Amino acid sequence: QMQLVESGGGSVQPGGSLRLSCVGSGFVFGNYNMRWYRQDPEKERELVASIDTTGRRGNYGDSVRGRFTISRDNRQKTVYLQMNNLKPEDTAVYYCSAVYPGLSQGYWGQGTQVTVSS
Repeated sequence: QMQLVESGGGSVQPGGSLRLSCVGSGFVFGNYNMRWYRQDPEKERELVASIDTTGRRGNYGDSVRGRFTISRDNRQKTVYLQMNNLKPEDTAVYYCSAVYPGLSQGYWGQGTQVTVSS
């Protein structure tokens, strides 16, 4: 059974940092592109960052570029999202997703809450 489990969320003050992790199981992790999305109840779901199967190419949304870094460890079947200089507008539930190359949608984790406030 394919499963994605996120962790690392929490509450942090503006300017702080968090590192999210997402562990995959039940599929060949290294064959899937990985994405981080976020969802705030008052906003549309937003693609935050994505990384290809090799881990050599990452892409970022305009709102996080320069502050967030996506990476992956295929041997550990884990994708990471390092979030620095967090802002209140980064508050959301963060989800990881595994997408097979060539497809537009894939599998989702259950999400982890990130709250940035003073």
